[in-house]
Amino acid sequence: MNTYLLLKSLHLIAVISWMAGLLYLPRIFVYHVENKNNKSISNVFKIMERKLYFYIMTPATVLSWLFGLLLLGSIGFDQLGSKWMQIKLILIIFLTAYHLFLGICLKRFSLDKNIYSSKFYRIFNEVPTILLILIVFIVVFKPI
Repeated sequence: MNTYLLLKSLHLIAVISWMAGLLYLPRIFVYHVENKNNKSISNVFKIMERKLYFYIMTPATVLSWLFGLLLLGSIGFDQLGSKWMQIKLILIIFLTAYHLFLGICLKRFSLDKNIYSSKFYRIFNEVPTILLILIVFIVVFKPI
């Protein structure tokens, strides 16, 4: 079996799972903010948010990084000298920071101490989309 293709497949599966969560969790936050005065609905959102973050997103993040680093090792760490790879890694670090920030927001929601509006979450929800588009184009075209 081709190890490179196996790692690449596992990496893509993990990234797709991670991205699904990064795109969905802020949307749940929008609805949570809009229903903050309804305790029963708010409690349902808290459960959904927690399960999505801890059971899907966080493991997918770890696996994305793990398989990505293994993939990098299989093609050679000298690729870190390539500008496209450096830019990709910087963008992935931003995605990871975005993920961690969502964890902070999740904690605030769990304590009923959210400080952001539904409009904030609607706009903030566009960040991973933009980063995903940039990362895909950089990886596919390797422009620099």
